[in-house]
Amino acid sequence: MISVEQALEEILGYVKVLEPEEKPILECLGQVLAEDIHSSIDVPPLDNSAMDGYAVRAADTQGANTSAPRILRVIGEVAAGSISEQEVSPGTAIRIMTGAPLPPGADGVVRFEDSDEVSRRAASSAPLSQIGICCQVPPGLNIRRAGEDIAKGGLVLSRGILLRPPEIGVLASLGRGVVSVTRRPVVAVLATGDELVDIHEPLAPGKIYNSNTYTLAAQVMACGAIPKVLGIAPDKVEALKDRIHRGLESDLLVTSGGVSLGDYDMVKDVLAEEGEIAFWTVRMKPGKPLAFGAFRADGGARRVPHLGFPGNPVSSMTTFELFARPAILKMMGRKDLSRSTVPAIMEGQIENRDGRRVFSRVVLSKRHGQYFARLAGPQGSGVLTSMARANALAIVPEDVAQVREGDEVQVMMLGWGQEEI
Repeated sequence: MISVEQALEEILGYVKVLEPEEKPILECLGQVLAEDIHSSIDVPPLDNSAMDGYAVRAADTQGANTSAPRILRVIGEVAAGSISEQEVSPGTAIRIMTGAPLPPGADGVVRFEDSDEVSRRAASSAPLSQIGICCQVPPGLNIRRAGEDIAKGGLVLSRGILLRPPEIGVLASLGRGVVSVTRRPVVAVLATGDELVDIHEPLAPGKIYNSNTYTLAAQVMACGAIPKVLGIAPDKVEALKDRIHRGLESDLLVTSGGVSLGDYDMVKDVLAEEGEIAFWTVRMKPGKPLAFGAFRADGGARRVPHLGFPGNPVSSMTTFELFARPAILKMMGRKDLSRSTVPAIMEGQIENRDGRRVFSRVVLSKRHGQYFARLAGPQGSGVLTSMARANALAIVPEDVAQVREGDEVQVMMLGWGQEEI
């Protein structure tokens, strides 16, 4: 058996960052930018108002206050999206809306609240010809300067960053509708075993529903990759090969079941025949039988990496989180490959009887600035509901035989249920 670190190093050393593709920006959320983005414009393009109010000359407001407002002549109004053809000259003001370009001659904007507009409108329904300014305005007040956000010619977004909602908005503000991003990997998902039936079929005696395909495909999607569901392969070599061959156009093949030592565990045997095996056991619990290698595709011209997970659903999910997720993120060009870990106080105890690294399903919570972890339920590798209740995995090192109540333990967050922390 090899260590968790050795297994991950081997896997990450094999997979490569995928090639770029050009896509509309709304389809790029969660992908990595594959080009530097420079601006061909200033954002905003012109000085504009940050408030609804009056564009004025700051000098005309000297000494103004609520008891002695400065009275200015209103010569016009400008809305967002319009350009004022009038100039603010001494003793005048132009009514202005948020986002409207600043009229020539103005060097400040007074909010409606800092004028006597309300009382003047209450006294008369006629258009305002004058306005009282009730505060002194320093030059530049409530003005957004041209290029304040983005300067023309500047580097705005660097290659290699993750495109989140704010970056999508920045691209839109530059008028960029299409950008180059690292392609999302296609991950083929195959479940194996004569005992499995699809969720749309009747459940015959001795059979179980195929949950692994759905959990693994959902985990693939949560990474930002594209699942290609291959269905169920029975425990027959030729049927297994046929299903595997259907997945070799993908960037990664993940299978569940068929990697232990049983008479019908054939996945690693097919992998050895049609590709190569790098390793197939890891010093961890759950998830000890984990096969990694690559299948030959396109007549041997290409290698498709393969991760063979155990058939038990918790083992399958755990090994995906530890090994497949980082591999997929690397393919996507991501730099942040690992889940966050935090120290937590254990509420309860965890046994480690066989010297493997244990990953226990826990519910992580935070009280008074300290993290606490309690077991999410029975820890059998077939108890999928405890994974549904969990939001983290407590990590017990190989050389620690027992974690007792009150001991500190490292906990890996799973990325779901975090709103509770």
